[in-house]
Amino acid sequence: MTFTTRPTLEGSFGMVSSTHWIASQSAMRILELGGNAFDAAVAAGFVLHVVEPHLNGPGGEVPAIVAGADDPTPRVLCGQGPAPAGATIGHYRSEGFDLVPGSGPLAATVPGAVDAWLLLLRDMGTRPLEEVLEPAIGYARHGHPLLERVVSTVETVRELFEGDWTTSADLWLRGGEAPRAGALFTNTAYADTLQRLVDEGRAAGGTREQQIDAARRAWSEGFVAEAVDAFFRKPFRDSSGERHRGLVTAEDMARFSATWEEPATVEWQGHTVAKTGPWGQGPALLQTLRLLEALGDPAALDPSTAPGIHAIAESLKLAFADREAWYGDGEVPLADLLSTQYAAERALLVADRAATVLRPGSPGGRRPRLPAYLTRGSDGSVMPRDATTGEPTVARSGVTRGDTCHVDVVDRWGNMISATPSGGWLQSSPTIPELGFPLGSRMQMFWLEDGLPSSLAPGKRPRTTLTPTLVMRDGRPVLACGSPGGDQQDQWQLLFLLRHLVQGQPLQEAIDAPTWHTTSFPASFYPRESEPGVIVAEDRIGADVGAQLERLGHTVRAVDPWSLGRMCAVTRDPDSGVLRAGANPRGMQGYAVGR
Repeated sequence: MTFTTRPTLEGSFGMVSSTHWIASQSAMRILELGGNAFDAAVAAGFVLHVVEPHLNGPGGEVPAIVAGADDPTPRVLCGQGPAPAGATIGHYRSEGFDLVPGSGPLAATVPGAVDAWLLLLRDMGTRPLEEVLEPAIGYARHGHPLLERVVSTVETVRELFEGDWTTSADLWLRGGEAPRAGALFTNTAYADTLQRLVDEGRAAGGTREQQIDAARRAWSEGFVAEAVDAFFRKPFRDSSGERHRGLVTAEDMARFSATWEEPATVEWQGHTVAKTGPWGQGPALLQTLRLLEALGDPAALDPSTAPGIHAIAESLKLAFADREAWYGDGEVPLADLLSTQYAAERALLVADRAATVLRPGSPGGRRPRLPAYLTRGSDGSVMPRDATTGEPTVARSGVTRGDTCHVDVVDRWGNMISATPSGGWLQSSPTIPELGFPLGSRMQMFWLEDGLPSSLAPGKRPRTTLTPTLVMRDGRPVLACGSPGGDQQDQWQLLFLLRHLVQGQPLQEAIDAPTWHTTSFPASFYPRESEPGVIVAEDRIGADVGAQLERLGHTVRAVDPWSLGRMCAVTRDPDSGVLRAGANPRGMQGYAVGR
């Protein structure tokens, strides 16, 4: 038996895996009360806003993929808010920007997470709103032991909070002191916000669904929208070092609603892998699976050997080059990008030496176009960067960066969900004092150049990195998984899927295995850096494997042995009904529970 950091959990009642133990147990409580997987996921989502505020928040977003026991057809829940009506390329150019700032009011899209969680509860849940929100309200009002990494995040932005984002200082630097790790931390303003949603839903009367819709209106058309509108008419400092007003208005809030959509899918190794559409990066994983299949070499499916790592890394580079050229919220040639013919053409580019250039393809004969920012090169100046920019990280080792949250749930009936909440980090923009949270900074993923799939435009969704995964077999959901990690999310998930679905490793063994990723394509986060030819790898891959990769032309950056990836996963065997779960030990936060 292979040693693992914790057991793969097994049972038949319900399983939850998330990036924080309190969220996992809160979701399990809802299952114990008779709720289904969707009720439980909503409870976990709101608790994550409270216990991982440096990694997600109610002002952020959430995509999810679900499959119901009665109707197992996978569906995507889109809780990604769009650019507000005032967010034009001209507006940012007039302010002197080549890139959307990485933080501050100008980086905020319309918040989407809360409406999406409530839509999920209304359409697929079974429990009343007050029951599902009770854990989050309780932890916000009465306190939860604060993570050490929340404290360190607050310290990195202390000067900004004290000098400009004073409403954030009021919450996070009470009496001029940062909160203490492990001490109970309260956010009564957010507890009041959630309680008011419950109260306004209850006051509306009617059915469970009608009460949830009333809470949604209180968010998008009532007191929350009013507070957002008033607060972001004031200028605040952003990552440019200057002060700007935000663009999100009450009208933007009222126009937005989370939506249900069809997933992007491919058939692979006897499974159907479902991802979001190309407004997220999810299809890049599907393209990579197609490329590996087209290579036709079993050795290319082993992420632990130098030949396998080389083949996988080169395939990832091709898929992510296409992400840069083709993905966005609009007309995307997805059928061509995911076709076996296109994969066969692209697989011919996987050579014996590591590629160091960005090579987007021509799906259906179309000519690719990359942002001029990437193709014209740098003028040599150092771009502004501070602790608010990029996506936050649980642990930084080498160049480890990029983080958010994740939750997977499966119940005894066979309902399953994979969700990746993110954005609205405590360091993304100033705290709205009446509400107890900031807005997000997802607009930094747009390009300020016309004519690109991910060009900024009012009402358009940014091409997000958030990418949950649901796997089906014979028309039934069998696996939900995901990981925080920005541009690394699908890379780490790919390695997990290869180990679990192809090599047959149990969940926890596949999660614990040495992890790596490539940074050889433009990052999605400000300031959009790229490191051609670089593979970042936990040093547990072995010095001999690293040396072989160097001989193949890769630049291998070894980092701490337990520093990459935050995988969560749950499974269900549709024949036996046995449920399983595993969670990542890295970062000392993730946990799976179940029975």
